[in-house]
Amino acid sequence: MTADHDDGPKDGNDDRSDDANGAATRARTSRATKKTRAAKKSRTAKKASEKPRRRERDGDGDSNGDTPSKDGGDDVPADDLPTIEIPPTGVIDLPIGANAIDLSRLFDSPQRPATDDTDQAPLADDEMIVVAVHGMVLFPGVVLPVVVSREKSILALQAAMRSDRPIGLLLQREADIDAPSPADLYHVGTTASIVRYVTTPDGAHHVIVQGQKRFRATKFVRSEPYFVCKVELLEERALPKGRGKAKAEKSLEARVMHLKFQASEALSLLPETPEELLGAIQESGSPSALTDLIATFMELPNEEKQQILETAELIPRMELVSAKLAHLIEVLSLSKELRVKTRGTMEKAQREYFLREQLKTIQAELGEDAAPELQELSEAIGAAGLPADIEKEVRKELARLERMPEQAAEYGMLRNYLETVVELPWSKLSTDRIDLKRAKRILDEDHYGLEKVKRRILEFLAVRKLKPDGKSPILCLVGPPGVGKTSLGRSVARAMGREFVRISLGGVHDESEIRGHRRTYVGAMPGSIVQGMRRAGKANPVFMLDEMDKLGQSFQGDPSSALLEVLDPEQNKTFKDHYLGVPFDLSRVMFIATANVLDQIPGPLRDRCEVIELNSYTEQEKLEIAKRYLIDRQRSENGLTLKQFKLDDAALLEIVRHHTAEAGCRNLERKIGAVARWVATRIAGNERRSMTVRKSDVTEILGPRRFEDERRLRTAVPGVATGLAWTPFGGDILFIETTLMPGKGEIVLTGQLGDVMKESARAAVSLVKSRAVALGLDEKPFEDKDLHIHLPAGAIPKDGPSAGVTLFTALVSLLTKRRIDPELAMTGEISLRGLVLPVGGIKEKVIAAHRAGIRRILLPKANAKDELDIPASTRRDLELIYVEKVDDVLEQAFALPSKKPAAKKSAKKRASKKRASKKRTSKKRAGTKPGRTSTAK
Repeated sequence: MTADHDDGPKDGNDDRSDDANGAATRARTSRATKKTRAAKKSRTAKKASEKPRRRERDGDGDSNGDTPSKDGGDDVPADDLPTIEIPPTGVIDLPIGANAIDLSRLFDSPQRPATDDTDQAPLADDEMIVVAVHGMVLFPGVVLPVVVSREKSILALQAAMRSDRPIGLLLQREADIDAPSPADLYHVGTTASIVRYVTTPDGAHHVIVQGQKRFRATKFVRSEPYFVCKVELLEERALPKGRGKAKAEKSLEARVMHLKFQASEALSLLPETPEELLGAIQESGSPSALTDLIATFMELPNEEKQQILETAELIPRMELVSAKLAHLIEVLSLSKELRVKTRGTMEKAQREYFLREQLKTIQAELGEDAAPELQELSEAIGAAGLPADIEKEVRKELARLERMPEQAAEYGMLRNYLETVVELPWSKLSTDRIDLKRAKRILDEDHYGLEKVKRRILEFLAVRKLKPDGKSPILCLVGPPGVGKTSLGRSVARAMGREFVRISLGGVHDESEIRGHRRTYVGAMPGSIVQGMRRAGKANPVFMLDEMDKLGQSFQGDPSSALLEVLDPEQNKTFKDHYLGVPFDLSRVMFIATANVLDQIPGPLRDRCEVIELNSYTEQEKLEIAKRYLIDRQRSENGLTLKQFKLDDAALLEIVRHHTAEAGCRNLERKIGAVARWVATRIAGNERRSMTVRKSDVTEILGPRRFEDERRLRTAVPGVATGLAWTPFGGDILFIETTLMPGKGEIVLTGQLGDVMKESARAAVSLVKSRAVALGLDEKPFEDKDLHIHLPAGAIPKDGPSAGVTLFTALVSLLTKRRIDPELAMTGEISLRGLVLPVGGIKEKVIAAHRAGIRRILLPKANAKDELDIPASTRRDLELIYVEKVDDVLEQAFALPSKKPAAKKSAKKRASKKRASKKRTSKKRAGTKPGRTSTAK
């Protein structure tokens, strides 16, 4: 129930209440008129209690569109309507039930149509002028003021006053319709008498209406210039007579008392109880008027008030209002409880504020005022370049900090939060140096090779030069350890003139490490992304996400899912860290991710990155990298000069070939560092002034060779083949050994093989059995023998689908007792039809074979397209043979140990012996001197 209404209708439906209400209305209106005259003496207004003058209507009518009355009597022209000029503040001293609402919204229209008034036909007894309203429901017996602005509503009110007839008010279904049609109106409304019509100096039309009876609009007769419809008055059912009358009266009296009690309880729960409304409710004697009065002042949606209005029967209407009151009482009770609690909290807060102000005064007297620090923080917020909405939130937190004592536990956390916010680079940008030649020179200075990566970075710089506001790419560098992924990110930042920041994602298993912790406890802190931006100090750094394939996952959340927003160009503009609580723009950051294995990066995260693969270094590339970068770096780190320490090419090659076996250069740099430290020890001990390390010195410094060429030793017997494998650390070679032993035809697989490799071994055995006759073997080669297949280095797990060709060749070599060419390595999968199927990792495998000294490599024919990825220096030293069937594999595997080279060699020896014999014969024929013969002897 609202507390805004000072007065309410008394007993609106019985005659005595109507008379009293009308008298009160005339008295209050008269007082309003007298106050208005006193306020504005320069104007003359008619008395409020004066009856409207009526004059006979001319035959031609007037320009205001007067409407004839039903009986053809006198009409009142618009100019002669009773008016009262009142101050712009509104109606003063409204009658009982007046609601101080600017009801221009009820009858509002954006434009008033220019309508010419025309004579209208007289209304029938069952017809009524209707006005469409919204935002209010008028009940019978209630008096309300209305501000009218719709042209159609003004014409309707003036016509009703001229014809001295009541007017009907119907509620609109949709409040935002400016020109409602009959279909947009409810069909049950209230007839109302026009108590007063007032025109204010600003041109607004005010009218005071009093509800009379409910009616139902059965048919709309016309819609222009105002609504006229046929109506049916809704009457309440009378109480039963006879024996049931006494019981019905008691029941009705009980309901009336219950409604009054509920209304009084609801009013008592309000912050300020309206005494006049409470008195009107208690003095109301008519049950119907009481029900409508309570419904008028209850805070209900208009649709629910319309439902009460449409309930014409008294008992159901009282039950409906009682139910609404019960719900309202529950809401008001809860509101009062909250109000009491809030008042207690506010009193405590006011006391703390008073004491805090006193403390500030004492601190100021003692010279311990902390205000300058907060003032500096406020100035820093203004200078941080925050967006307007974010600065508003931060200022609000600063205001909290100013009201908070320093001893509070939250004080330090809130201050750290504000310092973090102001230190973030909201608008600080690095100026990009878009010079492609300079960028290329820097990339070449820092890295040898890596042409594909360098080309992509130069492409980005070229696009940024042409379109400065373009989106930054999200690159993902995938390759073995030690190939220069992290250092490449630093080179990119240096080439672009941007700041470089790096975070490691290895082992991260908590989402809050990416998004930050919520500020619900003292130890909260921002996530690693925001911390990295804080360290960078610029809004557009080169941001490296290292080891992205090693992200973890736990019950605390999935960090890879949190990174989706970071790496999505469409979302990272409004990245929201839990600690900050406000969006931060990451769209200007150039993200570079690194990984060793592409398959271990979650699919959605991988989909947001542009993948660039960095492959293993060749032997030649390692030598160049060592000469250009590694030796100089170790010389500097160990305090040596160029004159004091040198490493010749033969020694460097010895280290690369026999002391390291890796895809990158990390172990190579360690070995060079060990050599540099050995030299530094000799120079520091005054044993040498300078030294050039040669090949013969490497064994003394680093010890015996760690990696020897085992190819010839391993393949010296039949049944051993050299295969190629791919690992996360680059390519590698592996030997497959097979042997037969007495048994029952079982197959033994050792070497910690995975499921895929075990299936390849079984497929190779089945293929050998199916081709036993064609290979010149027994039909059942394994009937009484067990087959053992072993892959050395059993501590290392091995799996993959590329060993089928090598397994098949090793088995054929074992059964046919023919040795395989030791200079040959192979890779590829087989099918049971004898086809050689394509595999992956060709570039890494070929580089590993070249590093191991292999000269001939068998590859699936379908992998011929991958030859373009192999470095040219590697291709020149290798013979790549592409095979399509296992028959081609066997032909190449056993090709070199043929008899043709031996026959050719013996023919040469015979020719040489023949030439020597002819020479001796010619010498004998040339002369027979004794001395010559003696010398020959």
